[in-house]
Amino acid sequence: MVDPELLEILVCPETKQPIRLAEPLVLQKLNVAIAEGSVSTRGGEAVSETIEEGLIREDNTCLYPVRDDIPIMLIDAAIPLSTDMASD
Repeated sequence: MVDPELLEILVCPETKQPIRLAEPLVLQKLNVAIAEGSVSTRGGEAVSETIEEGLIREDNTCLYPVRDDIPIMLIDAAIPLSTDMASD
């Protein structure tokens, strides 16, 4: 789990928008898409590992994965979210 104090100061490295923890339903939808092989990072790398935790940019267009309690806040590691995936 990402430290709440860290979450308060983190922002998207690209747009500087605030971020928030991804809701379980968003993670579930994303993991279904990952299992289908239809998810790539902004850098073009296929995503094959399920996402247990992630941080979503305020505009709901991308998710930064959290691995081993560490947010991966790299623009190329961001996962673009479709409109239906980002909505709860």
